[in-house]
This record gives sequence, structure tokens and C-alpha cells, in this order.
Amino acid sequence: MRLITKLALQLALLIGLALPTYAADGLVTVPSSSNAKLTIDKLAVALTAGGATIFARVDHAAGATAAGLTLRPTELLIFGNPKGGTPLMQSQQSAGIDLPMKALAWEDAAGKTWLSYNDPAWIATRHALSPETAKVIEALSQGLKGAAAKATAP
Repeated sequence: MRLITKLALQLALLIGLALPTYAADGLVTVPSSSNAKLTIDKLAVALTAGGATIFARVDHAAGATAAGLTLRPTELLIFGNPKGGTPLMQSQQSAGIDLPMKALAWEDAAGKTWLSYNDPAWIATRHALSPETAKVIEALSQGLKGAAAKATAP
């Protein structure tokens, strides 16, 4: 029985390592071919080209340095578009806690850069949004997926 459990765990690990994109609790994470700064630069270009407004950019590593601490490269981009976010908040105002959208580019301990963002479908589920928002959620999901692909490509 222990051999079967061990093999199952090894298989699960291999499957997990083979998948370049993963989602946990609504968080989509994809590998990036660039460093954190360049990934966020490219994401900002892709998002604005798609009609989004960039509200803020936060360099968490610079903030850590200013406080006398160290942190691997970690940058946050806050962005949105009222045409996408407003219908979600009209359905359930609590969705505003997850809006505007955010994306985080970060470097892991091995030096690999990743891009993470909340899946709009998860936001819809979290806030029990009405079925009428399904088209908006799908558009947001596809738009983010496309922008993330551009931001993480070589």
C-alpha cells in the first residue's frame, strides 16, 4: 500500500511540474521569460492596448529596501476598466474589494520569474455574481489571459 501511495505522490508531483500554468484558490500563475520589471512593463503595454487604465505600480522590493529589508524582485500592477468592473459591482458591490484588477510579477528562490493574477471567474464565484455577468467575466478572463501571454513571452 505504501508503494502505491508513494507512486501516486510522485505522479502528482510530475504532473504538477509539467504544467506551466496553475491556479490555486482563484490565483492564475504563469512562468515569464523576462524579469519582474520587464514582465510588468510588457503587461502594462498589453493592457493599455486593450483599453485598460493603469492605476498604480508598486515595486515591493524597492519598498523592502527602503525599510532596510531584502525581497526578491516583486512588482504589482493595478489596472482596470469601468466597462468591465462596473457591471460586476452592479451585480454585487462586494466585488469592489477585488477591483480594480491586480497582477504580480515575482521572482522565486531559484531566480525564475512568474506572473500571477486573480481569475475573474473566481471573483464571480467569490461574490456570487449574477448570471448576467457571465459575458463580462468571460471577456475579462480572455483579455487577461491574452495580456499575460504577451507579458510573459520572450
